[in-house]
Amino acid sequence: MKTKPGVFMRWALALMLIGGLFAPQTTSRAASTLPANEVLARALAIELGQVTPDPKELPLSDGTIYAAFQASGALEQRASQFPGSGLPQPISKHGTQGCQNRFESGGPGGANVRVNQDCSLRRQAEEIIVVNPLDDTNLIAGQNDSRIGFNHCGYDWSFDGGKTWGDQIPPFWQFVLRDQHTADACSDPTATFDSRANAYVGGIVFNVTSPANAIVVAKSNAPIGGAFYHTPDSTLSFQTYRTDPLGVVANDILPTILNDKEFIVADANSGSPKKDNVYATWTRFQVVGTTLESPIYFSQSTNGGRTWSAGIEISGSAAFCTFPVPSRCNNDQGSDPIVGPDGTIYVSFGNSNTPGVGINQILLVKCPPSGDCSQQSSWQGPYRINDLIGTHPRQSGANPTTGCPSGRRCLPPNGYRVPEFTSISLSIDGSGKLYAAWADFRNGGPPCNTGSTATSTPPCNNDVFYSVSTNGGVTWSKEVNVAPASTFGPTAQWQPWSKVNRTGTLYIAYYDRSYGNCEFTGCNDITLATVLNPTAASPAISYTRITTASMPNLVPSNNPLQAGFLGDYMWVDVDSMGRALVVWADTRGLDGTVEEDIYFARPLP
Repeated sequence: MKTKPGVFMRWALALMLIGGLFAPQTTSRAASTLPANEVLARALAIELGQVTPDPKELPLSDGTIYAAFQASGALEQRASQFPGSGLPQPISKHGTQGCQNRFESGGPGGANVRVNQDCSLRRQAEEIIVVNPLDDTNLIAGQNDSRIGFNHCGYDWSFDGGKTWGDQIPPFWQFVLRDQHTADACSDPTATFDSRANAYVGGIVFNVTSPANAIVVAKSNAPIGGAFYHTPDSTLSFQTYRTDPLGVVANDILPTILNDKEFIVADANSGSPKKDNVYATWTRFQVVGTTLESPIYFSQSTNGGRTWSAGIEISGSAAFCTFPVPSRCNNDQGSDPIVGPDGTIYVSFGNSNTPGVGINQILLVKCPPSGDCSQQSSWQGPYRINDLIGTHPRQSGANPTTGCPSGRRCLPPNGYRVPEFTSISLSIDGSGKLYAAWADFRNGGPPCNTGSTATSTPPCNNDVFYSVSTNGGVTWSKEVNVAPASTFGPTAQWQPWSKVNRTGTLYIAYYDRSYGNCEFTGCNDITLATVLNPTAASPAISYTRITTASMPNLVPSNNPLQAGFLGDYMWVDVDSMGRALVVWADTRGLDGTVEEDIYFARPLP
């Protein structure tokens, strides 16, 4: 992708000049709050349909863009086009006591329990869940959260195994960026526990009027369990009562750099030589010369999140990265770091340094326990896992019917982005076998044409896959289609997440349109696939419907403020007994509304 850096700022200026596209009451606000960061400004221009993305250009995190999308006034403009949409209205009977809810189930999927507890009728999406390694009853979840404006991070906790939840906004908003702007937005929530049950959460923090952005981390010492977060600096008196300073993973001021899609993971293995280290990986979008690159970066903390090593590029070089510069694997997105029982760090990610449009690949790098992972020389790989086929229909100009944003790939009649890069997950069992799971469109075709969503109709045969490595990620097995058309018909399964337990049972949860007439109406369910023998030539896969009823299709006509986004990822974890825990964004609002909230289920074994 060849784009001159100076053009980035002109995109922002051009957006300011088109304020007349917005309603009069939003024009001045749009002109004053458009992104000062060049990378974010371009992403917003693509989202608004004013710039056509390059064929190989990787998308920015959806949560990050939504903060700019709302600040521009575009969300309000879209809502004004649907005055009779039946937008959710405040429901007085819930008051301020929280909005607990359960959809009961008599089946193996278990009850669907609402995780976020606010009554704001604002969108919550893009969720994670982790379980305390010393206490199965203590869970932490997180999500992109819009209760105080698009977009922020919210975190949730449970001390009864997910039967009930409390939630909160993290202490990220006092963080002062390097240009002295105060961060007022957060995206891409992430969480982890170390071996002693200390919890950590993180997010990308920024201000749309500032080019600066940072990745920050807060801590919740054991046995607080995520009920509140504080500074990671244990050298300070009254540490657990202080929210400042935060741990700082990355902190940039240049308008040509935007950090995105970070995840953190602690080494919670009691026998590891690096026990309780905390690691972060993320995508670093950066203008370099005449190109926009997005390599994967890494940083580590060896003192409980207090300080972090300088970020280094770890996505590396390989012969299978051929375009536009031979051998450079620097057009990446969606890293997922995990730690093996021996302390080895493994990181999977999607890569587009390939010549074909939509013909991408999944890669892996690793750092052995003997290496100093803060040094590039300690990292091995990348190794190639599989293809990543992103040829599903792409929207040209915002779709007023489905809500699919301009430049994004969706599966009609849904307008949700179908993010193949950011739903790649990696896990490891007790014997060291690695499992990667993802979804793509390799089996798709007419009438859900590769090309524009305007000419595509269901059925859309998007599928979920997994692959296994028995030699530390160097080579991988042929992919297994978890939901083949021969079983479910040519229907859409998308945005999966996976986790393997210590004994090798692999769980993969995903959005699923195979129930009822959902493939054609756009309703969705969550399905959990359980693979008892994932390394077998013909593995036995069983399926559990997690949702107690199908989720309605969320479109501009029933909720224009939230249409178009169900997150870049959902999440699966396993408890000490090897059972799956699942969280997802659900559109079954309270009292008949259609809006996004986070739900949890612990399926029966």
